[in-house]
Amino acid sequence: MDSRPAEPVRPTIEAFRPLTPSEERIVADLAVGEFDRLGDGMRPDTDDPSREVRAAFLRFLILGGDDHHRPHEKGIRVSGGWISGVLDLEGARIPRDIGLTDCRLAAVPVLRYAVIDNLFLDGSLLPGLEAERLEARGGVSLKGAEVTGEIRLTGSRLDGNLSLDGATVTCAEATAISADGIQVRAVELRGAAITGETRITAAQVDGDFDVTGSQLSNSKGGALLLNRTEIRGGFFLRGNAKVDGTLDLTGASIDALHDDEESWPAPGNLLLNRCLYNALIGGPVDAERRLAWLALQSPRRWSEDFWPQPYERLASVLGEMGHDEDARAVLVEKERLQRAARRGRAANPLWRFMLRLVDGLLGVTVGYGRQPLLAFAWLFFFWVLGAGVFGFGQLHEALKPNSPVVLRSPEWTMCGVPQGEDRMLIAGPAIGRAAPGQSQLACFLAQPEASSYPAFNASMYSLDTLFPVLEIGQKSYWRPDPDKPWGSAVMAYYYFQALVGWALSLLAIAGFSGLVRTQ
Repeated sequence: MDSRPAEPVRPTIEAFRPLTPSEERIVADLAVGEFDRLGDGMRPDTDDPSREVRAAFLRFLILGGDDHHRPHEKGIRVSGGWISGVLDLEGARIPRDIGLTDCRLAAVPVLRYAVIDNLFLDGSLLPGLEAERLEARGGVSLKGAEVTGEIRLTGSRLDGNLSLDGATVTCAEATAISADGIQVRAVELRGAAITGETRITAAQVDGDFDVTGSQLSNSKGGALLLNRTEIRGGFFLRGNAKVDGTLDLTGASIDALHDDEESWPAPGNLLLNRCLYNALIGGPVDAERRLAWLALQSPRRWSEDFWPQPYERLASVLGEMGHDEDARAVLVEKERLQRAARRGRAANPLWRFMLRLVDGLLGVTVGYGRQPLLAFAWLFFFWVLGAGVFGFGQLHEALKPNSPVVLRSPEWTMCGVPQGEDRMLIAGPAIGRAAPGQSQLACFLAQPEASSYPAFNASMYSLDTLFPVLEIGQKSYWRPDPDKPWGSAVMAYYYFQALVGWALSLLAIAGFSGLVRTQ
């Protein structure tokens, strides 16, 4: 006796008789392989009995029919039908296409764990789609479709595209599209209008992800969530696309970002932390507008104070694209914001005040270490300023020789005494040399003995004072005279410029070495 279990009896078409007129039409055209246009082929506005195709009958044909009613190799292709009942293909293995275009489906079709070629629901009206873990040798297309519930594709694998160009998906304040972990060649949402959360996280997209001209709305939550998704092609967010809600690209990896300003989300609705992209195409590439783009983020909304990585990444991409100045400007802004966040974390008011002083100094002098050449601009400024101050001191004779030998010499001493008067010096009596109205300095410089003394040069004196490593010699021969009018002021500036020179030189060295940058 054969103990093997009997094979299940396959249904025949007789189990579905009487057939509806539309079903009769489909059976008559099984061998054709073209779309069966029911009625005018357009999507029915109502549940039209004249176009009714029972979901159970449709499933019978999709799964292969019977010996006398086999579907064409192209699969079952219907347009303009009213599909009544639940089309349940869960776990089915279907080696051909399923085409239900411009149809009206009464219930959510179920294709969980199914294996198919292509699924076409273009232009159809349906209350959702359950296709978790679907495997398709081709793609899933809902172009121009109207979906009033959730599209579920979590964990699915499509060798083709997921296409919703021009589709309308409405699932307000809930998830409209859930496709976490999907593997797909490309995602097409061009011109789509999706109300509810579009969630495609931890997914792998081998080509482009295109939301050009789409309207993605979920104002109370996430409009488009792509965190941890890898997009090996371009991410297109342009053509007046609108993202009303959060655009979450946290941890996403994108080859090229194609965007425009008009399509950016509202302030606070952009998340770019740990997002990697290699190029910016079509959108702004200047620091001013890209910093405005980064400013759309709001870390505090997510209980964090600052995200440095988006700034580092933007600077890296701009630099690789040849926009070095813009890259540096981004890094300077990153330093400013990161230091402000650090000050905000400081509990001690005095320490916070000290950090503010140091950050302010580093910001204006070396751009927080990102623009060390700025220190040389300040050195040039103080060199010119010093030349003016010391030139002013020279004009008002507020300078004197910086040599003890000269200051004790008769040539200098007796130039402080008017002509006709005498003074007793160690060497004996001496007669004054200053002509009427002549200053001591002018008198000294007029002496033959002073002809070999180095002349004062305001520009060189300022340079000698400002740069601590230079030894031009001007400081060795001249110094401000506090006993003369303006002399004390010139002396005070002398010390100030010397300190400034040391500070700016050290800051420039620290800036070039990267010691003052935050890590």
